[in-house]
Amino acid sequence: MRKSFLLAALCILSISCSTTRVLEDGQYRLEGNTVTVSGDPGFKESEISNYIRQDDESGGLLGFNPFLYVYNWSRKDGLWHKLGTPPIVYDEAAAGTSITNISNRLKYLGYYDSKVDTATVRHGKKIRVNYIVNLGERYRIEDIVFEVPEYEPFAIDFYADTATVSKALRGAFLSEQLLEQETERSASRLRDLGYYSLSRNNYSFEADTLGGRTLLKYRIREFERSQSEASSVPLNKYTIGKVSITLPEDLKFRKSVLKGLNTVKPGSVYSESTVATTYSRLSALKLFSGVAVEMTQSDSSKVDCSINLTRSPMQGFKVNLEGSSNSSGLMGISPQVSYFHKNIFHGGEWLTLGFNGDFQFKLNDDTRATEYGISAGVSFPRFLGLPYKMFRRPVIPRTQINVAFNHQNRPEYTRNILSISYGYSGTSKHNITFQLSPLQVNFVKLYGLDAAFSKTLSNNPYMRYAYQDHLDAGVGAVLYFNSSSEIVPKGDYHFRRLSIDLSGNVLSLFNKWMGTNKDGSYCIGGSPYAQYIRGEYSFGRTWRFGSKDGNAIATRFLAGAGYAYGNSSALPFEKQFYAGGASSMRGWQARAVGPGFSVMNDAFIIPSQTGDMKLEANLEYRFKVFWKLEGALFTDVGNVWNLLEIPKDFISSLAADWGTGLRLNLDFILLRIDFGMKLYDPSRTAGERFLNPGRWLSRGGNAFHFGIGYPF
Repeated sequence: MRKSFLLAALCILSISCSTTRVLEDGQYRLEGNTVTVSGDPGFKESEISNYIRQDDESGGLLGFNPFLYVYNWSRKDGLWHKLGTPPIVYDEAAAGTSITNISNRLKYLGYYDSKVDTATVRHGKKIRVNYIVNLGERYRIEDIVFEVPEYEPFAIDFYADTATVSKALRGAFLSEQLLEQETERSASRLRDLGYYSLSRNNYSFEADTLGGRTLLKYRIREFERSQSEASSVPLNKYTIGKVSITLPEDLKFRKSVLKGLNTVKPGSVYSESTVATTYSRLSALKLFSGVAVEMTQSDSSKVDCSINLTRSPMQGFKVNLEGSSNSSGLMGISPQVSYFHKNIFHGGEWLTLGFNGDFQFKLNDDTRATEYGISAGVSFPRFLGLPYKMFRRPVIPRTQINVAFNHQNRPEYTRNILSISYGYSGTSKHNITFQLSPLQVNFVKLYGLDAAFSKTLSNNPYMRYAYQDHLDAGVGAVLYFNSSSEIVPKGDYHFRRLSIDLSGNVLSLFNKWMGTNKDGSYCIGGSPYAQYIRGEYSFGRTWRFGSKDGNAIATRFLAGAGYAYGNSSALPFEKQFYAGGASSMRGWQARAVGPGFSVMNDAFIIPSQTGDMKLEANLEYRFKVFWKLEGALFTDVGNVWNLLEIPKDFISSLAADWGTGLRLNLDFILLRIDFGMKLYDPSRTAGERFLNPGRWLSRGGNAFHFGIGYPF
């Protein structure tokens, strides 16, 4: 109660202060900018809003930022100024610069003779600025006249593309943006056909809007715009001359691999995309801190290629750690440590050795659950069985072989899992990363069952099928897209992930040669094989607003389901879904939610609530505190269910929580602490499912989590 009182007092004190107290006479706090556009109903304000030079970066969620008030607690430069966020002081000159920026932007977009002005509204020491934009006239391109070198083969290659040019330009609105895009497209295409000396600076355009029709003259010259005609050089096709690859002297690497990855071959016609493909392939090895592919003209028809590679560290470690604790005293620690070598066999092969654990315990009794796993994997920079020349894209799929062993020692049972997988990974179009596993096998062995738990299994067929020795052999695939490649993203980003597992279908073709157990399941080596389909999809998006490292709204939606059939009556336990934990429902500890309205299964001393289906949605507001510290407010909604027991009152079975967090953002790593409190617990009786504030901090009403990186 004392902490809650102090927090409330701090909030009251903060909002009781003015946000303009530190301003001098004649100064105004910029409260916000708005943009009003007329002349084109389809025009998007976002096209010009980023060109406002002075933006209000002090606003928080819904315009409220408590740290703006904190800054005003003192007039002198001191602690409160370091903790708080200073107000943005309105600058009239900056508003004038913004008008110029917007006008130039509109001209670039093809709105000619646009009018831009400002209107200000003052309220005490605050001011709001409205940028009033009247869009100018636009002109459609109706005719195109080409003026290009008429000798072969250049003229033939260019005019073969005129249908594409006409489609892109004829009938479109004239703008510098459109002409720049056409220049880049055309020059890139022609350089792919061998015209090494051609650049965007060889292009020029002239528009004539007189006479009621817009005529566009499309020119390509033998000299660049900054040169005179005396500098003309014929636009000829070039071929590749000498090709050399330079490696660091102390790096052992098989030349046959470099030869296979390199697509720039002596005697071939120069192609810009071929050069880019070689660069991408060598960079994808992740062996080199620098990959330089330099083209040098050797005569009027040849270019030499020099590839210079700079090594990066070959070995390293990665560490991850998650921790949690709830109000009942159950604590959990989940460390992950991995070692990697990026050139283990001197051909760009990646070796990965890993250890992961999950240790749950209570300090006041002997309750313990221990899980640890070791893994080893090798990734080859090729599609084993197929030559490099079969692949033309910049990224060649890698072949991966992985072996892992997992040991779980819980109060109810002990289980060992041996996993073997063989597959391929790579990147397809639109930066989609894929993993395809035509073979993934799990051997699962249970022993040391507690007597009470064994009795529970005998009375519950669903649990008995889930908790038994079995063989899981099938195929799997994962598709993943993330618009940001940063470890700790600084701007807007979004991601999508889809995974599918299909198991047991191939084995079912051999049923007539297999024996069966007492349940009628077909067995291999005395253990039944699992047969099921399982899929999971997640989507997340984060919007940044204010300063680059300021406020953000992050969202995620996750849905998954699995269905057992044929030789199985239930999904294997390791394939079932669960909710709760540092990156899920943060008001609960891991595996402590659901399924549905179910209360905690007393067969497990440590929570192990799972289901065949999962839905979850997360919303998080992130804000800058000071220095490298960030704060967060979040809410999570979701649960897991068994497909055969989905309640009619489905919405009422959704659990909900809210909480707050603190993050230390060091750019290369982010450390996270979250404190989640239950808002709605469907496992309680109908009249007690909504938890009032007095129960948030009571036993069973909250959970504490530690993690590395954002939860989503």
